Amino acid sequence: MSISLTRLRDGSALMRLAAVSIVALGVAACGDEANSQTAKSADAVVVAQADTSEGAAAVEAPEPQGEVDMEAVLEEGPLPEMVLGEADAPVTIVEYMSLTCPHCAAFHTGTFEQLKEKYIDTGDVRFIVRDFPFDPRAAAGAMLARCAPEGQYFPMVDMLFEQQQSWAAAENAQAALLQISRMAGFTQESFEACLTNQELLDDVNAVRQKGAEEFQVQSTPTFLINGERYAGNMSIEQMSAIIDGKL
Repeated sequence: MSISLTRLRDGSALMRLAAVSIVALGVAACGDEANSQTAKSADAVVVAQADTSEGAAAVEAPEPQGEVDMEAVLEEGPLPEMVLGEADAPVTIVEYMSLTCPHCAAFHTGTFEQLKEKYIDTGDVRFIVRDFPFDPRAAAGAMLARCAPEGQYFPMVDMLFEQQQSWAAAENAQAALLQISRMAGFTQESFEACLTNQELLDDVNAVRQKGAEEFQVQSTPTFLINGERYAGNMSIEQMSAIIDGKL
């Protein structure tokens, strides 16, 4: 199923585009290859978590799906980068995510805090988040996170992932998103202004298009880590195996 995100006339029009419930989209909301890639990744996470039991063998780093030119990846794009970590960190991770993707939510509500504590806060990893929306609701969430008050982008993303089912699967997504946005400091007026910002939507789409065309991003989450591309949710043990091999 393909839904165009190229034009936006008003906030209600955006939500009308999302009239097909995200429940109907299912796992495919994570991308054309998500049915295979993220399902395999989810299985790998279960295995990795089981391997953390006492006496279990160390988790091996997953095989990358390909290589990318990190200089090209890190070139300035149409939107300011959303970054955590030190600029001179030895490992750079760029994540392409969709806010309606359940596998992205699993990563951000599970692995990410451990990754932040273990590698980002210690100066070993610089982490960059980029939106790769597969449906209008994900695009709306991406826009609202960008419109959040200064310093509230990452808390807004966290909240959208934590409450994903309450808005991504809601019959009235606009009302559900407004309720969440109010907790981040939006008013009715700023909420509507954000969702009717055609330039912002075009920029979000441009980031997605560049990721797909230049870096072969086809599903979410996809991680570009020091020149290598990994698709699918990963456990902290799997990410540690990748990162430790690059430190």
